[in-house]
Amino acid sequence: MAIKKGGDLIAEFLVKEKVPYVFGICGHGNVGLLDSLRDVQDDVKLVSPRHEQTAVHMADGYFRVSHVPAATLTSTGPGSANLIMGLAVAQTDSSAILSITANVPTSQFNRGPFQELNQNHQADFNNVIKPVVKRSFQPSRVEMLPLAMRQAATTMTSGRPGPVNLDIPYNLFMESADVVEEPAWNGYLSRRSGAGAEDVGRVVDMLLAAERPVIFIGHGVALSEAQDQLCELAKWLSIPVISSPNGMGCIDMEDPLSLGFIGRNGAYAANQAGRHSDLVLAIGARFDDRSASSWKPGYSWNFPHTKLIHVDVDNAEIGRNYPPDLGILADAKAFLLQVLAELEHRNVTAEPRRKTFWDDIAKWRNEWETFVRPGFEMHSTPIRPERIVADCRAVLPDDAIISLDSGIHHNWFMQFWQARRPRSMLNTWGYSGMGFGPSSILGAKLAAPDRVCVSICGDGGFTMVPHVLCTAVEYNIPVVWVVWNNFAWGAIRDLQYAYFEGREYGTAFYSGPDKKPYNPDFAAWARAAGVDGYTVTRSQDFAQILSEAVQSNRPALIDVHVDADIRPPSTGSWELPPITPKEPVFGKPWMPS
Repeated sequence: MAIKKGGDLIAEFLVKEKVPYVFGICGHGNVGLLDSLRDVQDDVKLVSPRHEQTAVHMADGYFRVSHVPAATLTSTGPGSANLIMGLAVAQTDSSAILSITANVPTSQFNRGPFQELNQNHQADFNNVIKPVVKRSFQPSRVEMLPLAMRQAATTMTSGRPGPVNLDIPYNLFMESADVVEEPAWNGYLSRRSGAGAEDVGRVVDMLLAAERPVIFIGHGVALSEAQDQLCELAKWLSIPVISSPNGMGCIDMEDPLSLGFIGRNGAYAANQAGRHSDLVLAIGARFDDRSASSWKPGYSWNFPHTKLIHVDVDNAEIGRNYPPDLGILADAKAFLLQVLAELEHRNVTAEPRRKTFWDDIAKWRNEWETFVRPGFEMHSTPIRPERIVADCRAVLPDDAIISLDSGIHHNWFMQFWQARRPRSMLNTWGYSGMGFGPSSILGAKLAAPDRVCVSICGDGGFTMVPHVLCTAVEYNIPVVWVVWNNFAWGAIRDLQYAYFEGREYGTAFYSGPDKKPYNPDFAAWARAAGVDGYTVTRSQDFAQILSEAVQSNRPALIDVHVDADIRPPSTGSWELPPITPKEPVFGKPWMPS
């Protein structure tokens, strides 16, 4: 037993759990905790961005790269409310974040003090935040803090990781009590669940019997750090690998075994392999609408005609969209280690297999390459989107980290980016929140200071969080923003063009009665904040300027004027019910007769 202030208990807990950063913004409700954090600043660094949404995205990016959870800190009321979108992104994409929010003091519960939510319950903010976290804890006495903090650490890093919330009345930061402290958890990836031996045997039987198997990987493979085991299995049995965006890089995407992304904006060979496969081994993947062509048979997959083995650490995802022939609740790495051990036990030789299937894949690849190659080789003003992807691939090192926002630029990178390393392509995928890309790259750089970190973000998304420039300068975080400037909410404008006969409304950025395309001068905006700013309108100039920005090791922004009238070629489908979806631009659906 020891008499301690609540604020000191929290600060010591962060040190004990090896939480390296608190991304937070001050307020009247958290000044007591800030005072305690000052005493541990050598172990836990406070970074204060200019908006709470960015604080969450920074913690999210930090975790995705390092697999070490960080914390956020906000005050009572609006500051905590600003977390909601960022936490929704983190939850749907499985990022562990400890979100500490302050609430009104317990002595004033239900009296309507400054910034209390009390319409339905006293100090009711935790009911606002609950849908976007794994669990919200609201201790009301200092004695309750140690258990709540230990349970929060356990919850956010066990099973499928995700954000948790500690909603703490701010009097607890300053009050003291006799407490029994809990042991450290520090448990991410230290406890793994495996599959049953009988199921592992069935998996190997099915893989060996299949003539056209594919492995479909999602974020679960990256989260479990199972990239080596994935590559070993794929090579051992000559099985092609299809990746969701958050799984990209778990196999080097220049490896012949990698087919890329699947779905509407997937690679043609990936969609062809998916719909022609006779067995899919899905590991840590959700089969969301964009990676399953809205679940339309024949466009990306052909379940139930195709057999499905679905492996996931989250039981809610197994069978959510496709009933599996074999569902396995297991950590990706533990499962893959078991499968590899079974292959070794059976003395299965590692050798080339399924020549007919691989001949078909080679044909599909060649057809796709012939179709898309001209766009990658062409110079133009404004710049073709393919040139941006190609020049980023040529300039950035293999271990570079890129972050992508929601928007048309993301569709191009999903389709054509070749991630060479795991955890090197950060996407806002499940919730698709704008502002994630420009913000999360700051957290990524703090997690990997020796790696090049570049945010490719839309003009709309960047304009939502321009204050990231201030944070980069204040904390000397040398990232590069490439602003994909097409003077529009381009992805949505393209939907209007496709489905509403070009009746554009509310999606283009105009100024004045003559409706000239309008955006701020992003480069001047950057320079005003102390960031190096560049404007690129000719495709011949982009690669050199990107190289200079990277080599400067300073925060930099490149405003790139991109041709808004060139769209990624669809190879699958995506429905917006009840609108009738368009057919693929390249290729066509296939179903077994």
